[in-house]
Amino acid sequence: MTSNPVSPVKKSPIRHFRLANLRSLGILTPHIVWCVIFIVVPLLFVLYYTFTDRNGAFTTDNLQFLGTPEILRCFGLSIVYALVATAVCLLLAYPLALAISKLKSNHQSLATLLLMLPMWVSFIIRTYTLKNIFNDNGIINQIIAMLGGGEVKFLGQSWLIILGMVYDFLPYMVMPIVTVLTGIDPKLNEAAEDLGYSPFRAFLHVTLPLSRAGIISGITMVFVPCVSTFYISSTLSGGTVTLIGDKIESAFLSNSNFQQGSAMSFVLMILILISILVMNKFGDKESEELLA
Repeated sequence: MTSNPVSPVKKSPIRHFRLANLRSLGILTPHIVWCVIFIVVPLLFVLYYTFTDRNGAFTTDNLQFLGTPEILRCFGLSIVYALVATAVCLLLAYPLALAISKLKSNHQSLATLLLMLPMWVSFIIRTYTLKNIFNDNGIINQIIAMLGGGEVKFLGQSWLIILGMVYDFLPYMVMPIVTVLTGIDPKLNEAAEDLGYSPFRAFLHVTLPLSRAGIISGITMVFVPCVSTFYISSTLSGGTVTLIGDKIESAFLSNSNFQQGSAMSFVLMILILISILVMNKFGDKESEELLA
């Protein structure tokens, strides 16, 4: 008499699904806690102080303060400086990213390392070093003096603030473009050239459209920190140029006016979110056109 082998017990699909969810939740828990503590809670504080007075009563007077000519001028200057710096970063980053994407794999890794190497140095140190170079007694003025020229006033010039933004945030533009360009099949350009396109036309009609996702990501990653920066402008302008980031920093740290600082931060956050949504919508539209 033979006994029937015991069939293995099958796991219930529902139980398996619950176990998978529990594992996923366990993995995501540290990230969720981090986001709640350092993103959600600060945003709630900003909202609270934006719509309350010093006594904690609800008010919208803090938002009316934003309509003053001084604050509107700071917002306008911040947007203009950020747009110019982003445009300069794009003009410099795209040729560099294109050159890096053409390198061999090991050379590409080395070029990426050299590009990211300055980012290992503190943002404050890099900006302060740039100030020392263009200071009244800095290296540039010392060279000019050796050549027989007079002292040149660099600090406070608009182009120097933009240079500081480009210097600090250029890698944020290069890296997403390099990533996208590296993923483009070179055979697509070869096929376009076989069909009669010149290399330049193949670039315009093949490479450039396919790299739009990287361009939009780079624009977002550069524009957001540029429009909200305060250390670059305060360090390189010598106090002659005030951006909205400087106003926010002064409201919180110098004047202890959390209501006005939160109101400016709230409006700036809304402007940044709108700009990101517009750029993402533009990118989605372009992607749909390419697919069509």
